[in-house]
Amino acid sequence: MKVWVDMTASAHVLVFRPLIKLLRERGDEVDITARDYAQTLQLLELHGLEATVIGHHGGRSRLGKARSLASRLHVLRKWARPRDFELALAHGSHELTLSARRLGIPSATTHDYEFAMLQHQLGMRAATKVVVPDSIPGDRLERFGVKPPKLLRYPGLKEEYYLADFEPDAQVLARWQIDTGRILVVLRPPPDVSLYHRHSNPLFPQTLDHLGRLENVQAVVLPRTDAQRDYVRELELPSVLVPDRAVDAQSLIALADIVVSAGGTMNREAAALGVPVYTTYGGRLGGVDEELIRQGRLKPLTDPRALELSKRGEASGSRVRRDPAVLLDLLLTARRDHA
Repeated sequence: MKVWVDMTASAHVLVFRPLIKLLRERGDEVDITARDYAQTLQLLELHGLEATVIGHHGGRSRLGKARSLASRLHVLRKWARPRDFELALAHGSHELTLSARRLGIPSATTHDYEFAMLQHQLGMRAATKVVVPDSIPGDRLERFGVKPPKLLRYPGLKEEYYLADFEPDAQVLARWQIDTGRILVVLRPPPDVSLYHRHSNPLFPQTLDHLGRLENVQAVVLPRTDAQRDYVRELELPSVLVPDRAVDAQSLIALADIVVSAGGTMNREAAALGVPVYTTYGGRLGGVDEELIRQGRLKPLTDPRALELSKRGEASGSRVRRDPAVLLDLLLTARRDHA
């Protein structure tokens, strides 16, 4: 089977790494396209995945996003048309599902945040199948025309599937000269170029300023963009380290004492790895984060002084692993049902 996978953000590389491995082990041919955005291309290289680079992020404005979308759709269709794909897969790439529908290719998309409205109005409507965590209420998806049998669900977090075979590399600490005698806090800034996070949230800068001045803390910030990297460096906070390129973030999270993130993926990676994690996300919480908060695996942060700063033991927290083949089988139903 010829499979097309499109990756438009950093997290997509992590989600599809084990799924692509499974497909290729089955003898399937997998081609990857990718958008030049955040650390997507660096992570593809880090994980040994080759991709055809098509398009870039359209920036903050709706007009810029619309122009970028139109341009990328045209190039994607032109690239995919002669390749005779039998299935197209994405994690929230509406460009893929729109292109696949135009070309008559069955497609499956997965996501775990239901309030990215414009993206889902386009992407989920065009998809053959939509695969989401079972913690997202069904009525939040019906507005996008998604309900059974188009809608399929899986238990737990996507991170519990793609991190199933993961073991942390302790060398990441030495590689970035991290002081292991101090409390290691890993931070992720907000997705401030996303349409669903349009209003500035002061909590993350406040948290960064608080942690960056504590002598017993080693704070490592993993920026999404070069602009975020420059912003944090210009603060010149003595306890803050900002890597200059993509890092083995999962190892860093697994070895951290605390994670503080304004986004979603890193929060859920920490939860899957059994690491204490706080969210400073300023938008509307999705069903997945709501469920993690109910379970006590994710803590909402409203004041940086409320952070419980302490070293954690190696045995603290509980890790959850799930078989990625379960997730892949749900995605493959798009082709079976289309046939």
